[in-house]
Parts: sequence; structure tokens; C-alpha cells
Amino acid sequence: MAHPPTKYTDFEALRERATALRRAGLSRRRIRDELHIDNNDLLNRLLEGEPPPQWTKRPNAKDDLRYKARELRLQGWTYDQIQVELGCSKSSISLWVRDLPKPERRDPADQAKLAAQKRWEHELAVRDEQRQHVQAAAAAEIGKLSKRELFILGVGLYWAEGTKDKPHARRERVAFVNSDPGMIRLFLAWLDLLEVDRERIGYRVMIHESADVEAAETYWADIARVDRSAFAKTTLKRHNPKTVRKNTGDEYRGCLVLTVRQSAELYRRIEGSWYGIVLGATQQIGDMPD
Repeated sequence: MAHPPTKYTDFEALRERATALRRAGLSRRRIRDELHIDNNDLLNRLLEGEPPPQWTKRPNAKDDLRYKARELRLQGWTYDQIQVELGCSKSSISLWVRDLPKPERRDPADQAKLAAQKRWEHELAVRDEQRQHVQAAAAAEIGKLSKRELFILGVGLYWAEGTKDKPHARRERVAFVNSDPGMIRLFLAWLDLLEVDRERIGYRVMIHESADVEAAETYWADIARVDRSAFAKTTLKRHNPKTVRKNTGDEYRGCLVLTVRQSAELYRRIEGSWYGIVLGATQQIGDMPD
């Protein structure tokens, strides 16, 4: 003969349902609504010993700091050094790394050098952040250039960096040499403004013979947005063993030489425009009140 359900058996059945819902990932509020439970004490008893699902656990903001602190401690850093690096309290650091072996004592001179190095690295990082902020603000102030602004800028750019005619050697032609990709892009945009056909432009790389010529040609072809086959033979600079070169490594790409064929008239226009810019600028300054 079956015994009638008791309050105890009802509780056990309810607990099984609550546990199943919890393991399915439901929150306490959802379980309470699902089982029509209004008493929080009863809900606590039903879920006693059952861990909350992972999604309800909030990430600890200090977990990343704790991980970095342990890494630095294993590298032999002191509490003071870790505190300067991470900006957290010594009490937290002590709690996080107390199970790790203590680092060997360093020579005081070495510790002073390391501390000075960390301070300098921090200063460099601050300066770099300030530099980027100023650069971004300055770039935003420029905005899009008008055709006149681009024309004047291009004339000044050429007169500073391009080849120029000499009274003793008349070579009225447009040729521009530079190692700065931004300068190359700007000069090509300026030629487009003047409606110079790209077919009239010649491309040639100048680079030291010890560099990666193929990589340099590919790099400049991408900057100029032309096929590498359009490039003339690369000019190799012979290496002087007595000279200590600083332009080495994978980032060294040499210079790109841009020449405009049949450009005598264009050169005369550049020269005349430059004189006009100088005259306009000096007259404006001279007309200004003291």
C-alpha cells in the first residue's frame, strides 16, 4: 500500500526540479518564477550546495593584474618594481605571489639601474602617447585640401626635393627622389592634379647593393600603385666599408626616383610658380603692420 506524499517528499521533488533547472543554466529569478516560489529562504534551501552557472560569475577586474604580477615575480622582480609597473598595492601583490619562491637578492647597483630603466621606459611611453595625440589633432585640423592648396604645396615640395636646372647645365626636366612614401604619394597626387599622364612617368629604385632589391621594388610599386614591370633597372649604391650605415634592416627600402618625360614646359611652370609663391609670401609679410 503506497504511503501518501509527505511534506518531506514534496520538498525532495521540488529540490530535484530546482537543481535540474539550475544545472540547465537558469538564474535564481527564473527558477523562482518557474517553480512559483515566493520564499527566498526556501529557494536557498532548494539550491543549497548547487554552484551557480558560469555565465552568472562576473569577471574579476584584477585577474589580469594578478597574472602579470606572478609573471614578473617569477622573473625575479621585487614588490616595489611590480608596484611601479602595474600600479597596484603591495598588499595585493603579496597576496597574489606569496606561494612563489622569493627572488635572489640583486646587487643594489643593478636594482638602481633596473629602476631607472623602468622609469625611462614609462617616460618614453608617456611621450609617445602625447606625440600621437598631438599628431592626430594636427592631422584633423588639415582636412581635405583644395586644388589650389594642393598645387601650391606640390610646387613647394618639388622645389625642396626635386632636381633643379642650373645656369651652367640646362636640364629642364621634372625628376623627384625621396625615401618617404608619404612624399611619393603626395607628389603623384600633385601630378594627377596637373593632368600628367601616368604613362609619362618613369620609376626607378635607388638602393644600397647590400639591401633586398626585389623587396624594395615590390614595396615602391605598391606605394606608386603600378606594376613592378614598369620599373627601370634599379640603381645600386656601392657600399663603402669605412662608412657606418644606419639605414639597414628590413625597413630599409632605398629611394624611389620619379621622372616625367617631355617635361621641360612643366618644369618652367614649377619654377615660375615657385617664384610667384616667394613673391606673394614676402609681399604679404612686408605689407603687415609692425
